[in-house]
Amino acid sequence: MAQKKLFKIFGSLLLLVFLLIGFNVKSQQQRTKLEVDVLDVGQGDAILIKTPYEQNILIDGGPDNTVLAQLGKNLAFFDKNIDLMILTHPHSDHVTGLVEVLRRYKVKKVMMTGVLHTAPYYLAFLDEIKKQNIPVEIVKSPEDIVLSADLDLKILYPLTDLSNQKFDNLNNTSIVSKLIYKNTSFLFTGDAQSEVEDQLLKNKTDLTANVLKVGHHGSKYSTTSEFLEAVKPQYAVISAGKDNDFGHPHMQTLDRLEQDKIGIWRTDLLGTISVISDGQQITIKNRS
Repeated sequence: MAQKKLFKIFGSLLLLVFLLIGFNVKSQQQRTKLEVDVLDVGQGDAILIKTPYEQNILIDGGPDNTVLAQLGKNLAFFDKNIDLMILTHPHSDHVTGLVEVLRRYKVKKVMMTGVLHTAPYYLAFLDEIKKQNIPVEIVKSPEDIVLSADLDLKILYPLTDLSNQKFDNLNNTSIVSKLIYKNTSFLFTGDAQSEVEDQLLKNKTDLTANVLKVGHHGSKYSTTSEFLEAVKPQYAVISAGKDNDFGHPHMQTLDRLEQDKIGIWRTDLLGTISVISDGQQITIKNRS
């Protein structure tokens, strides 16, 4: 009797496993669209890009290991590959979560500026990359990363080599990038402030994008009116922690977005924000 009961339990568990595998395989096969998930990691940044070509790109990792749970929710359980990891700048609210991601996922390549910083989590990040011998590209100037025939990731900033240099304001060393999928585009700004925005404007960089990941968690030092006029986004996504100590997003920034009639989506209010593109149209929703 006990043996028969064990077989029933085992059979039920096996059926559950097959159902889960089937669901996740189906979900993976249905990745026919581009999905950009601005993950709810509290007061920090972490952005997961899932391309129609089975590529996973992670921009920043947030202030702690919350990113692991978010990756688990937004990737199939068997998908442990990160094709490209981008660290915009080495502040702890962007780099800390990446350390454990490096340990638990197969990261194929890392991009960063290589600026000097001695904070413990940044040093742990560098040590883990070295230990695993992961290829690293130091971003020294604008470049175009071709992900597929109709999908490009353009690095817009920095404009010059910042590696092995020390900066008082690391926010303004942030990698700024633009993802273009057919007729839709996304602008990722890290914590870049108005000084970087001005440089990009003076450089006549094409900043137009359907979706703007608002710089520096919506602080008043980013997202100027001139910058918004150049970007012309339909949607603005702000990554910030609920009731954070910094007052992010700042009312001045929210006012500028509202004046331009830009749809505002906030992780502190809505949780993870998912933006989906078929190359022509954008849809946006929260996943909390």
